[in-house]
Amino acid sequence: MWRFQNKKEKWVAFVGLLDGRPYEIFTGLQDDEEGILLPKSCSSGVIIKRQLADGTKRYDFQFKNRRGYKTTVEGLSEKFNPEYWNYAKLISGVLRYRMPLENVIKLIDSLEMGDTINTWKSGVVRALKKYTSDTDNDGSVDTEVAE
Repeated sequence: MWRFQNKKEKWVAFVGLLDGRPYEIFTGLQDDEEGILLPKSCSSGVIIKRQLADGTKRYDFQFKNRRGYKTTVEGLSEKFNPEYWNYAKLISGVLRYRMPLENVIKLIDSLEMGDTINTWKSGVVRALKKYTSDTDNDGSVDTEVAE
């Protein structure tokens, strides 16, 4: 999980790992109203994909608080701006097919986006660069599927 600023707003990027490799990415506004509220001490956790009784899917984020209790932020997919969500879905698709991470980063960097989304793009690139071979993975988010 990586925090960044998009324009003057605080955002968070969740990079889900599968077998130690980036597999998916979620980004969203970090606030206590409609966004994602996380304590500053939270730096890692688990992305949980849930299939609901009606067949729809939902993504949750679970982390352990300072006292060791699990805390779940439900409905990550419902908390994101649809435009950013669509870009993140595209990036996740490329990651799932195991395009080399350096190429994924180059691809994102090369995208021509409007001024309002360029700072978001930079935040996503910085989050993914944490997983290139010359850096460590101390802010990881694992991916798990729940039935």
